[in-house]
Order: sequence, then structure tokens, then C-alpha cells
Amino acid sequence: MLRLLRPVLSALVVLGFAGPVAAQPVLVAEPVLAAGAVRETLRDGPARVGGDDAAAGSGRFVASPPAAPALPRGIAAFGPFRVLDGTRAALVGVTDERSPAAFQAMLARHPGIRVLELIECPGTEEDRANLRLGRMIRARGLATHVPAGGSVRSGAVELYLAGVRRSADPGAEFAVHAWADEDGREPRDFPADAPQNRAYLDYYRAMGLSAAEARAFYAMTNSVPNAGALWLDAAQMARWVRPE
Repeated sequence: MLRLLRPVLSALVVLGFAGPVAAQPVLVAEPVLAAGAVRETLRDGPARVGGDDAAAGSGRFVASPPAAPALPRGIAAFGPFRVLDGTRAALVGVTDERSPAAFQAMLARHPGIRVLELIECPGTEEDRANLRLGRMIRARGLATHVPAGGSVRSGAVELYLAGVRRSADPGAEFAVHAWADEDGREPRDFPADAPQNRAYLDYYRAMGLSAAEARAFYAMTNSVPNAGALWLDAAQMARWVRPE
């Protein structure tokens, strides 16, 4: 099945796997990938997360695959969120600068929600708002779950990390890659302690990763250029971000 990053597939490489890269002071490492993990390089321009300030940008997402999962209608809709029942909501679209307010409005109307299911999650159109949304998910004590067939890509992976409990069924998939700013610069173009990089490392720490785990996870995602995507299944992702 083709997987697209805003456009057309140009190359596909399958590599082998042995687990997370060792934590290093550098932010870019060549990851050892899981058996069956797929790296794609794509021809069109990068999905950008831009600006010179920390985690600024217009967007970072991987477009929908041709065979996207069926989306639930739910009993109520709040931006990209769907209320499934009294205790569950689903994320079914791209987040943007309005998504934190939509999330807050949903919980005000449905305060019993305890689980956020990530079903069709291409990423974000506004990275700063996306990280703020992740912190809100964590602060409200929600669990995140990716059901079989669920697809969590690019900036949406940060929202998966936000769950106080995280789980993914066999058949769930994840896609990661590096961000790029409006000038085409990626994490490797900044010092390790630059605000652009610290924003993500600090976020991962706030989501419960140890300092070593945060560095290793960030290095793995940044080893894949912004114009590409690395696809992982649930078991492969669990080697980088432990379920809780």
C-alpha cells in the first residue's frame, strides 16, 4: 500500500531492526529499524514546521494513504475530535491552532471522557498548538489508544505520547520524520541545545520519557529527512516509546 507525504512516492527501502539507538548528545543518528519497517523518500517539498522560534510553523503532517480507515461519526464533533460515547473520544483529522480550544470545549461538554482513540491522524498544521494540545491531554489524565487500522503520523505522534497510558493494537501504524523550518532547515542544522530542539526534548520529558529515552526517540525521528517518512508498527513503536 502506498503511503504519501503530501505527494508522490519516489523510493522505498526496507531495513532491519535491533532496537533504539543509544542516547547521544547529537540529535541525529542512523536508526536501526524494526524488521519490516519501511522508509520512504518522496519527491515533493517537505512538510514544514517553520520559523526561527521554538516549535513554530505552519504544519507537519503525512497525507492520508489511499486506503484510509473508516471514520466514526460519533455523537458529537469538536474540530478534529469525535465523541464516541461517555468515556471515549477519537481524533480523526489534522490538528491546527483551533484544536486546543476544540479539545477544551469537548471536555467541558463531555467531562467523563477518559480515552482518546487515534484513528486517522495525519499530523498538524500548527506545531506550537499541537504541543500545547499534547500537554492538555496529559494534564487531563487521558489515555491514548491506537486501534487496529489506526494511523498516527508526523505531528500526531506527539499526541500519542501525551497519554498517561498509551496502547496500540496489532495493525496500528505510525510514521515519523524530521521537521523543517520555513527556510528548509532541519534539526541537524541547529545546535543540540537550541530552542528549536529543546522544545521537543522538553515535551518528551513532560510526557514521561527519561532524558535518555527522549534523546534517543528524537534522534530516531530526525534521522529520517522531512521529505521522507519512516513507518513503524505497534511493536516497533513500543521499542522507542514504552506503552504505559
